[in-house]
Amino acid sequence: MKLLYVHERFGALAGAEANAFITGQELGGRGHVLGLLHGPSTGKNEAAWHAAFPHTFALPPPEEGTYAATRRALEQFQPDAVYVHKMADLKVIAALVDSQVPLVRMVHDHDIYCMRSYKYNYFTREICTRPASAACVFPCLASLVKNSGGGFPLKWVSYSEKKREIRMNQQFNRMIVVTRYMRDELLRNGFDPERIKILAPVPRMGEAGLRSSFSDRNLIIYAGQIIRGKGVDVLLESLARVKSPFECIILGDGNHREYCEQLSRNLGLDKRVTFKGFIPQEELKSYYRECSVVALSSVWPEPIATIGLEVMRYALPVVAFDAGGISDWLEDGHNGRLIPWMDRDRFAHALDELLRNKALARQMGENGFHIVSERYDFPSYISSLEEVFSSLIRPALSEHP
Repeated sequence: MKLLYVHERFGALAGAEANAFITGQELGGRGHVLGLLHGPSTGKNEAAWHAAFPHTFALPPPEEGTYAATRRALEQFQPDAVYVHKMADLKVIAALVDSQVPLVRMVHDHDIYCMRSYKYNYFTREICTRPASAACVFPCLASLVKNSGGGFPLKWVSYSEKKREIRMNQQFNRMIVVTRYMRDELLRNGFDPERIKILAPVPRMGEAGLRSSFSDRNLIIYAGQIIRGKGVDVLLESLARVKSPFECIILGDGNHREYCEQLSRNLGLDKRVTFKGFIPQEELKSYYRECSVVALSSVWPEPIATIGLEVMRYALPVVAFDAGGISDWLEDGHNGRLIPWMDRDRFAHALDELLRNKALARQMGENGFHIVSERYDFPSYISSLEEVFSSLIRPALSEHP
C-alpha cells in the first residue's frame, strides 16, 4: 500500500520523530511505498530519513499556502491512506479531511486538545484534568502561551480555533493512542470510542544479551529533552538528597539546559552530574552498559515516555514520577519505583535504594525486560499498524472499484 506520513519536522529530534522514523523504516522494508509531507528540518540524521521516506513533500511556511501544498502532495503521491503524526497547521489538517482519503492520527501528546499543549499549569505545574473548555481561557489563562518561534515572548492561542481543531480531528477514521491515559483524554474531549485504538509505540529490541554491569560506579542516566516539563530541575533537586555516592549523566538538549546546568552548580552537583547533550540512538547502549538505574523525572503528564520501554529492553530499572501514562508500564516495586508526583524525597530514596541494593536493581531490571518482551513486541506492533491501515483501505476500495 502507499502511505503518506505527515509530520511537522524532518529528521531526528524527540520521541515523535523516533517513532515516525522506525515505523517508516519497517513498513518500507515490508514492501509498502512511503511518502512524507513535512515541515522544517531538524538537521539531524537527514540521510537516514530520506532513505526511509523516498517520496518527500516539503510544506511552505503557513502564510504561503499550506492547504494548496497539501492537496498537491496528495494528487502527486495518490496515497491509499494518510498517517498524521504531529501537525498543528489547521490548513494542512483541513486539506487532509477534505480529501476523503482514509486518515489515521498518532496522538503523541496533548497538542490536539490542550491550548498549552502540555496539560499542566505553567506556574504551579499542577496537572490539568479538565477537557478543553472555557476554563482554558479563564482561570487557566492558556490563551497566552510562550512563543518559541522568536520575536515577542508570548503569543495568543484562540480557544475557538482549538475547538475547531478538535472537531476536525474527530473526523479522522482512527486515532492511535499510546496508553489508557491518552484514550481517556480523548474520551474526555468528545472523541468516538469506536475510532480510538491503543497501540503503544514499541521501540526496537535492544542488543541481544546486553546487560549493565551494575558496577560500583553507581551511574544514573537521564535520557530525553531538557525542557521544563521533563523535570530535570526536579531531578537535580532530588539528586541533592541522595546519600549514596553516584554519578549522573544527562543525555539530551533543550531550552531548559542552561538553567539546569546553573542549578546543578548551585546545588553543588557539578562534580557528580554531567550534561552530555544530544547522543545518537546507536550510541546510547554504551551508557546502558554501565548504568545502575534510569531516572525519568517528567512532571508533565507523559503520554507514555517511550524511553522507559527502551531502557527495559536492556534490563534496567526505572525510577519515575507517577504522571500521565507512565503507570501503564511501570509497576512500583516490580520493574522500578513509581513515585508520587513531585515528591523529591521519595525519588531520592528510591535512587538510593537501587544504588545500594544491586541485587534488587538487577531483579527489577529483569522484570522490566520480561514485561517489555511480552507486552511490547516490535514486529507485532508494526503488523497491528498495517492492519489499521488495511481495515480502512478495504472499504474505501470497495466503494471506488
